Amino acid sequence: MTVSPSPRSVPSIRDVAAAAGVSYQTVSRVLNDSPRVRPETRTAVLAAIERLGFRPSRAARALSLGRARGITVVTSNTVLYGYATTLQGMEEAARAEGLAMGIRVVESAAPAEVKQAVDYVSDASAGGVVVIAWDPMGIAVLEALPDDVPAVAVVEPAAPDRGRVAIALDERRAAADATRHLLELGHRTVHHVAIPSEGGPGGRLAGWRDALAQGGAEVPEVLGCGWDIKSAYAAGRRLAAEPEVTAILCGNDDIAQGVRRALYDAGKDVPGDVSIVGFDDIPGSAYATPALTTVRMDFAGLGRACFHAAVAELTGQAQPEPVLVPPSLVVRESTAPPPRP
Repeated sequence: MTVSPSPRSVPSIRDVAAAAGVSYQTVSRVLNDSPRVRPETRTAVLAAIERLGFRPSRAARALSLGRARGITVVTSNTVLYGYATTLQGMEEAARAEGLAMGIRVVESAAPAEVKQAVDYVSDASAGGVVVIAWDPMGIAVLEALPDDVPAVAVVEPAAPDRGRVAIALDERRAAADATRHLLELGHRTVHHVAIPSEGGPGGRLAGWRDALAQGGAEVPEVLGCGWDIKSAYAAGRRLAAEPEVTAILCGNDDIAQGVRRALYDAGKDVPGDVSIVGFDDIPGSAYATPALTTVRMDFAGLGRACFHAAVAELTGQAQPEPVLVPPSLVVRESTAPPPRP
């Protein structure tokens, strides 16, 4: 779990008002450069702000502009398991709190498309904003958001600090655990079929490399593929043609399905000839043949944590501590020791 929270204990606008001996409405007028403030009062308020280290919150500005009490989620995808289950967690949390939740899909990182999404969530009716920034589209929107929009981000581990509350699952450690499991079974190395969102320094690709380096194993060429099973099948066909391949870590469970089919068509047995590990633990993984060893990810918990963080940003409350179940390896039938020479 990776979290970049807002400060948990910060002076409020009312603290500034008390220190300056004025009303909080007067402090608000100073912050908004209203001409309806006497110079000596403005000086006192600014001195109190400096003394207390007060920083005007996005939430205070948002509420003063009448932003709706609800959230809008910006995402490039609503179907893939990680995205869909994160959205489900947010929706469940919103329903439990009696708040509305909207979704704005951004289809590309083209400037015009990003601008439309940013304009949409900048409107007061959007309420608090959650950006799923696992891909170029989400990242582009996140970076283009005005500072006064109360927003949080769902990010890849070790994503750059963009001045927003950011929450992530510890995929790097989970990928290292999965790779280490295969090495401990006796495989000389582990090949990797990567999904498009793995490029970050704290993600699945990095964890795979960590475990290989720690185990003194060769680091094979990474085979990239799209989000679709067809491209995973093509990557699997390439690996099936290489006799030395005995273990494969797949970027997610859908990719593992495509790779598994390619191995089957090439006459390779799983796990007799090749072991496979997936990622995410989608509902069907336990019922595949063989049942898929995979990494269980708490996407629903991630969604709930982001919802509560967005509400805190919107209302100016202290950020709650995210409650997340750490990723965990689920060992099933698709992994075994390598075949004997």
